[in-house]
Amino acid sequence: MKEENRTTSTIFILLGLTDDARLQAPLFVLFLLIYIITLVGNIGIMTLIRISPRLQTPMYLLLSNLSFVDLCYSSNIMPKLLASFLSERNSISLPECEIQLFLFFCMGSLDVFLLVAMSYDRYIAICKPLLYTVIMTQQYCVSLVLGAYLLAMSNAMAHTICTFRLSFCGENEITHFYCDILPLLKLSCTDTSINEALLFFVAGSLLLASLFLILISYAYIISTILMIHSSEGRLKAFSTCSSHFSCVLLFYGTSIFMYLKPSSSSSLAQDRVASVFYTVVIPMLNPLIYSLRNQEVKEALKKVAGKAGVCR
Repeated sequence: MKEENRTTSTIFILLGLTDDARLQAPLFVLFLLIYIITLVGNIGIMTLIRISPRLQTPMYLLLSNLSFVDLCYSSNIMPKLLASFLSERNSISLPECEIQLFLFFCMGSLDVFLLVAMSYDRYIAICKPLLYTVIMTQQYCVSLVLGAYLLAMSNAMAHTICTFRLSFCGENEITHFYCDILPLLKLSCTDTSINEALLFFVAGSLLLASLFLILISYAYIISTILMIHSSEGRLKAFSTCSSHFSCVLLFYGTSIFMYLKPSSSSSLAQDRVASVFYTVVIPMLNPLIYSLRNQEVKEALKKVAGKAGVCR
């Protein structure tokens, strides 16, 4: 019996974003700057939440985990992307490719689950404020986070195992800047219809179901806010949700475009641009959105900066 499920290619070549030599140096500088901002922003948010007593609430515990996920998401992709600008042949071994794909799915799934949990937190805070401390306890919040990690790891493991049970015995050039599942499936010399169906079903169900839950939460939130008589009260309530909703729009907009569009309309150039947005740009923007649009984070930052100034 033939061993059809054994992978024969042990090295893949990542073709990167562009093969134009004139763009390599400017793009390297640009993406290095983006990566530095991502590191500083997300580590800064996690540190600020850790050291600020005012931010020791369920909402900011979830935000701290979102920053951790964005940090891991970016760090999983950026080193290979930066390397592609410095070398003519950017190779990645089979184990590295497996790890990168696993982390990509794991961090992407975690983003989804954490955004849903954050929308639920905002729903309880605005629609049921008197029950907030009863429902959103520290223990319950930790349980939500642990559940999100377990579900994300299970989803990532399923996709990774199904992908690397295929045979890659022909071309080994991945038309992308990281090991994404769609370019990998195109390289396989075995039937990938089951993998494509699994990807479409799981990714579609996860994205649409989570988006539905978020939209339901915001429908209740908006209806509750509109019933507030004070314009100042309405503005304060909206401000607590605006940063989260901005992150939701960024993440779901690019994810739905990437994975739920018809395969006939697939363009490698479009896919790579969309991938840059949700693997590189969004992890950089999320901490900026939360630091610039969230009044409590800005006040905590000012307080920490003030203490640092006094200590000098």
